[in-house]
Amino acid sequence: MQGFLNLNKPFGWTSHDCVAKTRKLLQLKRVGHAGTLDPAATGVLPIALGKATRLLQYLPGEKAYKATIRLGVRTTTDDLQGEIIASQPCTGLSLEAVKSALQQFVGKIEQIPPIYSAIQVQGKRLYDLARKGEDVEVPARTVEVFKIEVLDWREEEFPEVDVAIACGAGTYIRAIARDLGTVLQTGGTLAALTRTQSSGFDLTNSLTMTDLETKVQAEIFQPFSPDAALQHLPFITLPATSAQKWCQGQRISVAPGLAEILRVYDEDERFLGIGQAKYDVLIPTMVFEAIS
Repeated sequence: MQGFLNLNKPFGWTSHDCVAKTRKLLQLKRVGHAGTLDPAATGVLPIALGKATRLLQYLPGEKAYKATIRLGVRTTTDDLQGEIIASQPCTGLSLEAVKSALQQFVGKIEQIPPIYSAIQVQGKRLYDLARKGEDVEVPARTVEVFKIEVLDWREEEFPEVDVAIACGAGTYIRAIARDLGTVLQTGGTLAALTRTQSSGFDLTNSLTMTDLETKVQAEIFQPFSPDAALQHLPFITLPATSAQKWCQGQRISVAPGLAEILRVYDEDERFLGIGQAKYDVLIPTMVFEAIS
C-alpha cells in the first residue's frame, strides 16, 4: 500500500502516536507524517504510506488553523496544557483593540518559538531542555502569516477570541497567542487549536482514527494517490522510451526553461516520480514507479 492518509488527529495524541497506530492498523513498516501537531491540537495530519514517505519533502508548506486565544492568562507552554504563570482579568478589553493588534502578525514576522517545542538548539529539543529546567535563549525565526480572520469574540473576565489563521510552514500559533497578549499588555495563551489545512490536505475530507479502523476492518480503505498533494508542482509527460530510461536513472533531454522541480508522468498518466530540470536535461531525483 502506498499513498497518503488524511488523518484528523484526535486530542491528546502525539503525531508519533498516530503514526504508530496507523502502522499497526495497516501492517506497514514505512509510515511517516508531515507537519507535527501538538498533543492538545486536533485536525489535519497528513500521513505517508509506503514509498510515499519519500514524497514528504515535496509537499506544500502552507497550513491553516482555527484557534481560540484566551487573554489575561500566561502559561509556561503558551497553551492551557502548561502551568499558569500570570493571570489578570481584562474586562475592559474591546474587540476593536484585539483586531487592530492581530494585524501586527500578518505578513513576514519574526517569531520566537515556544520554549516547549520540538525546535532544536545545539542539537537538543527545546522541550527536553525546558523539562530539565535549563535556561536557553531561543533564537527568533522569520515566518509568514498570510491571513488572520476573527470568527468570534467572547467578552468575559478572561475574554476569548476565535481566529482563522493561514500561514506558512514553521509558524507557531501558540507563539501568536502569547505575543498577542504581550501587544495588548494582558497576557495571552492558546486555549484550543484545530488544523484545517496542511500540506495540500483539508479537514473536510479527513478521516478520524475510528473512521480508519472501520474502513480497514471492512477492507475498503483506499489512501489518496501518491501525487494527490503534489498538484502545486508543474508536471512533464515523457514518451514511452524516455520514461523507461528516466526510471532507470538516466538523464533525459527536455526543452530548456522548465521549472526546476517537476512531477513526472508517462503517456498512460502514471506518476513516475520527481525530476529536477537543469538547463535542457531532466534528472531523476526520486523514482517512484519503475517501468520494466
